[in-house]
Amino acid sequence: MTGVIYRYPSILAKIAATLDVLSKGRLFMGIGASYFEDESTAYGIPFYPSNQERLLRLEEGIQIIRKMWTEEPSASFEGKYYQIRNAYCNPKPIQKPSPPILVGGSGERKTLKIVAKYADACNLFGSIQTIKRKLDVLKEHCKRVGRDYDSILKTKLDLVVIDDSEELARKRTQQFYKGIPEQQIRDREFATYGTAKDVSRQIELLEEAGIQYLIVHFEPSRELEALETFTNKILRS
Repeated sequence: MTGVIYRYPSILAKIAATLDVLSKGRLFMGIGASYFEDESTAYGIPFYPSNQERLLRLEEGIQIIRKMWTEEPSASFEGKYYQIRNAYCNPKPIQKPSPPILVGGSGERKTLKIVAKYADACNLFGSIQTIKRKLDVLKEHCKRVGRDYDSILKTKLDLVVIDDSEELARKRTQQFYKGIPEQQIRDREFATYGTAKDVSRQIELLEEAGIQYLIVHFEPSRELEALETFTNKILRS
């Protein structure tokens, strides 16, 4: 996953196309509107404070990337924020018609509309109730733009915390997300946690809600241990 403001979309398209070739067609392009200001300033990248501008840049950027990957011999685009004129992308990606694009973010009015118009996959976060609502919103956007809702892969990003009891796992989750209101932790808006049995059931409920692919991460201080626990107690159960 990258942010649209970190590189010019035309250059990002060329980098990604090369990666698809080197990986023999395994690229899955993740891109979002770059919400994290500290990450931009850390690397000296200008951050645009307006959410609307970053989302408009994302919408233009995805269109440019698709054009660079698919149009021959070159691509042109005239947008408000980005313009390209007879831009070449050689070699083209191996995947045809192009590598899949995943849009990160779950803003209901704009981000999910961009997903409906341009993306092959969405990446959401939130509790099961939140996921259900956002997928309903995505379905409505798909209807409005004439997109097949089922053609979009629904993924979720999740911190997973497994412990001997739900209470211990919740406390570890609170420690990881310092500053997040306790009720949001209890509602599992930012993490799936509990015993191995609890976590397995929550994953089943996410699948029932419509999530097809779970992207997990673990506490950095316990990453290898947590990965082993997740593998042995969840994946192999």
